[in-house]
Amino acid sequence: MLPLTLNRLLSSTLGKPRLLFSARPSLSTLQIIDPSLYCRSFSENPQSQRSEIPQSQPPEIPFSRTRTRTPLETEFETWTQNLKPGFTPTDVDKAMRAQSDPDLSLDIFRWTAQQRNYKHNHLTYFTVIRILINGRRYRQAETLIEEIIAGACEISVPLYNLVIRFCCGRKFLFNRAFDVYKKMLKSEDCKPTLETYTLLFNSLLRRFNKLNVCYVYLHAVKSLTKQMKASGVIPDTFVLNMIIKAYAKCLEVDEAIRVFREMGLYGCEANAYSYGYLVKGLCEKERSGEGLGFYIEMKGKGLVPSASTFMILSCSLGMEQRFEDAIGVVFDMLGNSLSPDLLTYKTVLEGLCREGMVDKAFELLEEWRKRDGLMGEKTYKSLFSGLHFASQK
Repeated sequence: MLPLTLNRLLSSTLGKPRLLFSARPSLSTLQIIDPSLYCRSFSENPQSQRSEIPQSQPPEIPFSRTRTRTPLETEFETWTQNLKPGFTPTDVDKAMRAQSDPDLSLDIFRWTAQQRNYKHNHLTYFTVIRILINGRRYRQAETLIEEIIAGACEISVPLYNLVIRFCCGRKFLFNRAFDVYKKMLKSEDCKPTLETYTLLFNSLLRRFNKLNVCYVYLHAVKSLTKQMKASGVIPDTFVLNMIIKAYAKCLEVDEAIRVFREMGLYGCEANAYSYGYLVKGLCEKERSGEGLGFYIEMKGKGLVPSASTFMILSCSLGMEQRFEDAIGVVFDMLGNSLSPDLLTYKTVLEGLCREGMVDKAFELLEEWRKRDGLMGEKTYKSLFSGLHFASQK
């Protein structure tokens, strides 16, 4: 019994080969998608595989052509070839001036600087910086200015004044302008000139916008004035007017009057701006009586004040209840074809109403309406309503 049972067990196990082996499917049952995959999987000969795979053709190399030069490159090469060996700064200056493109001028400037036995001087730096500024190449101009300050060339008064002018016109280069000015003070041959001080004063006055800021820059104005006198530079009317304006803006009117009185010592004659700055400063200092005196002196010389001078003076006189003088200033303003603003009219007319002169205020309003061609209907109605309101108080 035992041998028979063992024999059946062995026969049943051998009859199920799938439990022990994984049968390989036939080629006929495979679903071949890509013949190249079939070749890679079942080909026995690697050489035959390479022959059956389609070979990609190498890309064709296009025929290389020489790049065409741009007109600027051609012009640059022409000028560099025209500069003969041993060229001088005068030759370079002439070459840069002849260019219509500022970038081309800068290229010539940089190329010549790299040539042996050549060095730029103040003439070539002056020319290239002016060309760059006119061409609005401000960054490149700033770079060259830094080279000059570092000592790239000998200094000259026209070059330094050009640098100061550029720095004064750029907000973030304001301090650089005074650095150049200090170098001029220390030099022996390039002392500051009247143009130098004009540029610096003008740059300082542009910052006199608010009263608290004025005091900060007034110290610089005073220092610059002393240095100008010490260096023997004689100011002109324009420079003296800026100094008067600086003092008047800071309400140091006595100093402003002192400078005004000194104008004759320098051979300068006061103009409408000189008187205007004094009148405004005195009125803001609540000294409108003195301001009126300078206004009358101004009229005696045949000078016409600005519109702002007329209005500040008339408003100040009106607030000090000097109505006859204020009314006269308004009539003078209208006589010069200038139109007062709403505030000026209101200050004078409503001041008259508060003092009980209601009828005169209404008469003046009608008279000024006839003379002032720029008084609109809106302004007239506003003044008329204001007079009614002020007369009922």
